[in-house]
Amino acid sequence: MRTIDALMAPFALGSIEMRNRIVMAPMTRDRAGPGDVPNNLMVEYYAQRASAGLIITEGVQPSKAGKGYWRTPGIHSQEQIEGWRRVTDAVHARGGTIVMQLMHCGRVVVPANRGFEADIIAPSAIACPALVPGPDGVPVATAMPRAATLADIDLLVDEFAQAARNAIAAGMDGVELHCASGYLIHQFLNPASNKRDDEFGGSVENRLRFPIAVLHAVADAIGGDKVGFRIAPGNPYNGMDITEPAATYAPLLKAADALGLAYVHVIDMHLENLDTLAMVRANWSGAVMANDSQKVEGACRLLETGLAHVVSFGRAFISNPDYVERICAGAPLARVDFAHVYTGEEKGYTDYPTMAVLAESQG
Repeated sequence: MRTIDALMAPFALGSIEMRNRIVMAPMTRDRAGPGDVPNNLMVEYYAQRASAGLIITEGVQPSKAGKGYWRTPGIHSQEQIEGWRRVTDAVHARGGTIVMQLMHCGRVVVPANRGFEADIIAPSAIACPALVPGPDGVPVATAMPRAATLADIDLLVDEFAQAARNAIAAGMDGVELHCASGYLIHQFLNPASNKRDDEFGGSVENRLRFPIAVLHAVADAIGGDKVGFRIAPGNPYNGMDITEPAATYAPLLKAADALGLAYVHVIDMHLENLDTLAMVRANWSGAVMANDSQKVEGACRLLETGLAHVVSFGRAFISNPDYVERICAGAPLARVDFAHVYTGEEKGYTDYPTMAVLAESQG
C-alpha cells in the first residue's frame, strides 16, 4: 500500500461524509465584505479547495460581540447567511464538504476592527495581554472586557446555538466550536482568564460548565453528529496558563464524550510533559482530528497507529488550492506569500495556480 493511501480512504465524522481524510484547517484570512458578509472572493477561495475531504471555515463570529479581528465574517444576520449559502453551494457543486468554525473572541478585541459598537465580554474583567493587529495590520493593545453576568452567559449559550442553526440554514454540513487559542470558550476553561467566584469559575468542574453548556446547546440545536470542537492543550496563545493541561482537558473530553459529538479537533503542541494525542484517546471514544504541522508521512502514521482518524493541514492549503491532487501526484508544493496572508484581496488568496493551470500555461 502506498503511504498516501491511508489519507485517501473515505471516512465519516458523525454525519459528515468525507471522500478522503485530508482536512483543510480553519485559517483567518480577513477578506469578508461590508457587514462581515462573505463575498465573491471568499466563494472562489473555498470552492478552489473543495477537493479536501473536509473544509473547516475560518473562525466566524456568532454575534456582533464575538468579533475581535479585522474583516472576519459573521453568521448572525440574514445577509451573512445568504453570503455563506453562496460559499456552500460552490463547494458542494465541486463535490466538497464544509463545516463552519464558530469563534467568539471574548476579550481578544481591538474595537477599531469592528466598525460598530458592541460589548466586549469575557469570564472576568481581565484584559488580554497579547497585542492584536488593528485595521492597518499593526499590533495594538486590546480593550478591557467586562465580566459576563449570569444573564450574559445564558445569552451567549443561546447565541452559539442560534449561530449553529444559521450555519445549517446556510448549507453547512456541520459546525466546529473553537475552544482554543485564548478565545471565549478557552477563556472560561483557563484560570489565567477566569477568576470568577461563582459556579462558572474556580474549580475545574466549574470552569468546564460554560464550554459544556455551549456544546450541549449546539448539539441540541443541530444534532451532535454535526458538531465538532477544537482544543489545544498547553497552548499559551492570548495569555493562557499552560500548566497541567491534562487536569483540565481530560475531564473536558470525558464530559463532551457523553454528548455524541462528531469529532474533537486536537492541536498537538508537542509538550514535554504530556503525550497529547494519547491523553485524548484515553478520555474520548469518538473520532479524532489531529493537527500538529505534520507532513504527509507523519499524518499517515497517525492514521495507521490509530491516534487519529483524520488529519488537518493549514498553510499547505493557503498556497496549494489543489493540495490533495499535488500530494497524490508527488508534486512540489507552492510556497506561501506570507506578506498577503491577511491582506491583498485576491493577491495571496485566490491567485495561486493549480498544477493544471501551470501545465496549461507552460504547454
